[in-house]
Amino acid sequence: MAIQILMPALSPTMEEGTLAKWLVKEGDTVQSGDLMAEIETDKATMEFEAVDEGVIGKILVAEGTSGVAVNTAIAVLLEEGEDPSAAETAPPAPTPTTELETVTAEAPKAAAPAQTAPVRSGERVFATPLARRIAADKGVDLTTLSGSGPHGRIIKADVEGKPANVQPSVPVTKAVIASSATSDSVKAMYQDRTYEEVPLDGMRKTIAARLTEAKQTIPHFYLRRSIHLDRLMAARKEMNVALETDGIKISVNDFIIKACAKALQDVPDANAVWAEDRILKLEPSDVAVAVAIEGGLFTPVLRDSDKKSLSELSSEMKDLAGRARERKLAPHEYQGGSFAISNLGMMGIENFDAVINPPHGSILAVGAGMKKPVIADDGTVKTAIIMSVTLSVDHRVVDGALGAEFLGRIAHYLENPLAMFA
Repeated sequence: MAIQILMPALSPTMEEGTLAKWLVKEGDTVQSGDLMAEIETDKATMEFEAVDEGVIGKILVAEGTSGVAVNTAIAVLLEEGEDPSAAETAPPAPTPTTELETVTAEAPKAAAPAQTAPVRSGERVFATPLARRIAADKGVDLTTLSGSGPHGRIIKADVEGKPANVQPSVPVTKAVIASSATSDSVKAMYQDRTYEEVPLDGMRKTIAARLTEAKQTIPHFYLRRSIHLDRLMAARKEMNVALETDGIKISVNDFIIKACAKALQDVPDANAVWAEDRILKLEPSDVAVAVAIEGGLFTPVLRDSDKKSLSELSSEMKDLAGRARERKLAPHEYQGGSFAISNLGMMGIENFDAVINPPHGSILAVGAGMKKPVIADDGTVKTAIIMSVTLSVDHRVVDGALGAEFLGRIAHYLENPLAMFA
């Protein structure tokens, strides 16, 4: 029977997207997992895979169309041999589950009973493309699994053997900004001045909504500290000389990532996120790092940062930052983590306060390392490289003393870089 293919939600923040390019045409036969289209979300351009098999009966949304709302019918899929006229009366497909299989803040809808027994030999296996990939990597036979997704479909949690009943984290909603000034009234103030009107794209709308939500709903407090970098700069110089033949160059930011990852392990209560009715304490050190791109920013996540060498972190960060600037990151590469770093020191900024990226518990704002006069233990005045940092903390997750302990461990590793490798 013909069914409608709906605009998928390819990220938790996606409410609409641009159907950038069709990779199939009417009359083409597709199998589950085949690439069907390229879709621009609020963060990146992603490929959309077919979930079911059949024949493309009709394309309803032309490529290049922007502002296509999630769950809008974009094409009709026919069964093999089905009359093309069925495309005109195709019922809508079930609301698709995001490929990320993240938990949303919407109330759960009634669904068909989950499959309660493994698929019998010879029967078709219904599974999301992500679940299929994970199963292939782990060598898992999908026919032995029970599906807990919509209509018994096998999802990521089924393959990983984890229950799919995680409590939702902070919901991402459209920000409602209470203001007496509307767009028209603001423009009226400047009617006698020359200006350029810049429409908001998906990324800028999402940044505006999330940061407004963050500042309105997260009780921020700030901890500031000056860190001596002389030992770190000396160690970095020596390390880069040794790594020069391998084409590797370690940055100060790589040391900062490693120091924060180690500190999260030392102070596990700070390695946490806010999940509305509870706090989730993470075991791994998954550190997000802000990367500026044209029109906005990404925060790619370096997973298990505490277990990686400086050269591994350097290589991974360069790769993630490069693909972030091209908007080629997959959603799992910029979602998650419990903590973030925002470094504006390379732009000459001495100090600043960063806004927490929910549901993270904290974010470290890093300023420039600058030579300043300091008083030595013997009372003499000398110069030292001093870097100012500010830890913005969600008071619902981390209290003042705990935040101070966490920032103290970060400072310890940066001022004693060899301790990172002990």
